[in-house]
Amino acid sequence: MKSQSPNLKPYDIKERTLEFSVRILQVAAALPESPEAGILKRQLVAAGTSIGANVEEADGAVSRADKRKSFVIARKEARETRYWLTLVDRVWGKTVDVTADVKEATELLYILSSIVDKLA
Repeated sequence: MKSQSPNLKPYDIKERTLEFSVRILQVAAALPESPEAGILKRQLVAAGTSIGANVEEADGAVSRADKRKSFVIARKEARETRYWLTLVDRVWGKTVDVTADVKEATELLYILSSIVDKLA
C-alpha cells in the first residue's frame, strides 16, 4: 500500500518503517561505486532495513517483554541508521540528498523510544 501523498507519512509504524526501508535502499543505490561507499552501503542497508524487520518481529511477539526487546533493537537500529545517513550527508551530500531521511530516522527514533517507554 502506497502512502497517500509524498508529504503525508503513514501513521502505522509497520508501514512507516517499510517505506523508510525502501528509501534506504534507494539512497544506497544512489551512492557512488567506491570501496568506501560500498562499506557504508552495507552498513546503511543492514541497519536501515532492520528497523522495520524488528517492528514486524515485535508485532508477532509472544510476550510483552519479547515485544519490548524487539522495539529496543529497532530503536538502536534507528540510531545507527541516522549515524550512517549523517555520514552520507557529510561525504556525498552534494550529490545524494538525505536531509529528509535523517529527519525521518530521528522521528522514528522518537516514536520507537516512546513505544519502548510505554512497554516498560
